[in-house]
Amino acid sequence: MLSFGSWNWRRRKKLSGSGHSRLLKILHIDPERNWGGGEAQVFGLLTYLAAKGHQNDLLTHPTGPLFARCQQLHVTTLPLKVRNDLDLRCVPALRRIIKNGNYDIVHLHTKRAHVLSLWLPSSANRPKWVVTRRMDYPEAKSWLTGYLYNRRVDGVVAISRTIRDLLISAGVVPRRIRLIHSGIDPRRYDRQPDEPMGGADVTVVGCLAGLEERKGHRFLLEAAACLKAGGLKLKYQIAGDGPCRTQLEQLTRQLGLRDEVRFLGFVADTAEFLTKIDLFVMPSLFEGLGVAALEAMAAGKPVIATSAGGLVESVLDGITGILVPPGEPTALAEAIAKLVRAPSLAGEMGRRGRERVMQHFTLAEMAQHNESFYYELLGAVR
Repeated sequence: MLSFGSWNWRRRKKLSGSGHSRLLKILHIDPERNWGGGEAQVFGLLTYLAAKGHQNDLLTHPTGPLFARCQQLHVTTLPLKVRNDLDLRCVPALRRIIKNGNYDIVHLHTKRAHVLSLWLPSSANRPKWVVTRRMDYPEAKSWLTGYLYNRRVDGVVAISRTIRDLLISAGVVPRRIRLIHSGIDPRRYDRQPDEPMGGADVTVVGCLAGLEERKGHRFLLEAAACLKAGGLKLKYQIAGDGPCRTQLEQLTRQLGLRDEVRFLGFVADTAEFLTKIDLFVMPSLFEGLGVAALEAMAAGKPVIATSAGGLVESVLDGITGILVPPGEPTALAEAIAKLVRAPSLAGEMGRRGRERVMQHFTLAEMAQHNESFYYELLGAVR
């Protein structure tokens, strides 16, 4: 069921249009079932690589959005179910695929995929192994960390300087790391809002993130309660789903926010969601870079975010938005109130945010840097 079959090496001799000598055959592994910022990046990377003529094989969860969305691409998409880091049932099939696949690159897109690599074959020549690190959790300086990052893979992509520095502190050799920021397609976010900020009766605050503890939604709800007690009338649209939904809905009722807060669940069209809000809040406790913040900036929305992880690289405090310390609802409430009461400032931050995304955080730039890293690892001549 997982066999991809053979692929003629001569097909790789064609020019890819990217300035390199030949096309590549790449195996991507992302076993996550849910859709998050990481999966959006994988989809964008696959879209770019397929358009360039590279052959991409993707192993991902068969019921996940990534599997479904990749059906529209020229990508061989096959099912991979991994329940947890100890689930090794898929290893024999993966070993056969990699052994027989004649791949140039195996790209591990998640921590779970990276752990699986401990049981997968490697060689001195091909394939070359790449792992992308997206989370800013501290990494222990241990034998296992050293083996996973310095020996098991050939290259490491860090999506923010924060993550790069964490990896170096954990003993990862700096020359093995490439800083490649996540990106988005700004053209998707050109839609005009229903009403400019200040033009509607009630300002709408939006949040787009998986409903997980690390995303800090409870601090946004506590800030909302504080603002309501102070007489500021606002509405809150929370897009995303996850294990904390029931808990957060219960907290919403306890705080007396039943009429103010609406949980939308998973939202496929984030660009449409962003036209319905006036300002965007990202109250994360941990964040690799913050793709949702980039999407909001591309839509021209001012962003209020915590100073967690890579958010300090995507959001410029006082220029494209406001940064507050993580886990402090009072500071979050003050920042929201400031922008609600100063719509012209909020509008200017939104315009500058879109300019920043256009200059530094495009999907094309992210994909091109990954492609160049592949060739660098293979030692290919341009």
